[in-house]
Amino acid sequence: MHSFELYMPTRLVYGADSIEKLAAAVAPYGKRALITYGGGSVVRSGLLDRVKKALTGFEVVEFSGIEPNPRVSSVNAAAKLAREQKADFIVAVGGGSVIDASKAIAAAVKYEGDAWDLVKDGSLIKDALPLFSVLTLAATGSEYDAPGVISNMQTNEKQAISSPLLFPKASFCDPSVSVSVPAWHTAAGAADIMSHTFEQYLVSEGNDVSDGFCETILKTVIKNAPICIKDPTNLEARSAMMLASSFGCCGLLAIGNMPSPWPCHAIEHEISAWHDITHGVGLAIITPHWMRYSLNEKTAPCFAQYAVNVWGMDPKGDVMELANAAIDKTAEFFASIGIPQRLSEVGVDDSHFEAMADHIPTCWWPLSGALRPIDKAGVIEILRASL
Repeated sequence: MHSFELYMPTRLVYGADSIEKLAAAVAPYGKRALITYGGGSVVRSGLLDRVKKALTGFEVVEFSGIEPNPRVSSVNAAAKLAREQKADFIVAVGGGSVIDASKAIAAAVKYEGDAWDLVKDGSLIKDALPLFSVLTLAATGSEYDAPGVISNMQTNEKQAISSPLLFPKASFCDPSVSVSVPAWHTAAGAADIMSHTFEQYLVSEGNDVSDGFCETILKTVIKNAPICIKDPTNLEARSAMMLASSFGCCGLLAIGNMPSPWPCHAIEHEISAWHDITHGVGLAIITPHWMRYSLNEKTAPCFAQYAVNVWGMDPKGDVMELANAAIDKTAEFFASIGIPQRLSEVGVDDSHFEAMADHIPTCWWPLSGALRPIDKAGVIEILRASL
């Protein structure tokens, strides 16, 4: 088992009455709140009014319109508003995109330059506004971790901003607010949770504890995502998905493992930087092809374990046959919840594949540390197989 440090300072408040506890949590930090959110769904559902009611007695200013792949231009605009209004803290109301953007906003408020500087160099983050989140979507796990992902449409880049200062102080997770999430976003969120888990599970050296965590998360999503799509109001399934989201990306699943460079995320960030597609959908398309690229005699036992412990296949089966069957089941599952199988189906062509492959080493961990090492040719091979 490898050495590790695990730091999870965010207070996680789960349950039907969680949002009503917001005021007590923010009170020590001041009286002026910046509420951030995306489109109109939180308005139509009544959630925004519920949050504002919970903040009765506080001064509130709103910033809306945060994009599904949040843009640095929005971060800069929101930071400017927060400074002008002298906001004491931020309340992000939404899914991972809103929370990611709000992390960058929290840091940018305390920085005099362009927020993109902070994305490129997290060491520049010396201070940040306190951040709280009200989660609406089971997907990214941003409610329980420090990094956020920001897009720069001027440079076709999508990169992570991160600092220990960007952990939410508290996140409020009421599964009932997710019942209005459409099937498309539910499916994309499920794929995102599974991808986070694969990135920490299918590694060169794991251990029994982390493998068990990962297998439980995967089985939870495989069981509950179809239920959420068929019966969106099923609170038990929504609760399970929301909990899987929170623990899928906080570092817990990787304890004691050989660190992974998260190759599927490296590749998908390049795709959505150029084509602005839904992140979880891109991951679902890429993942089975990355698995097939990674499968060989050395890695087959890893996939065979996944076949047996997650999909319930016969442990007496041939290792390579089990591995291939598990990969097929993964692709079939994504298709069964309505996710396209090809990048071409979501408007992606091969015109920027070379640029994508060239850019990854400039902004990501070395993919030489992946389950099967991936070089530039390997990235392009995975992309072309996904097309």
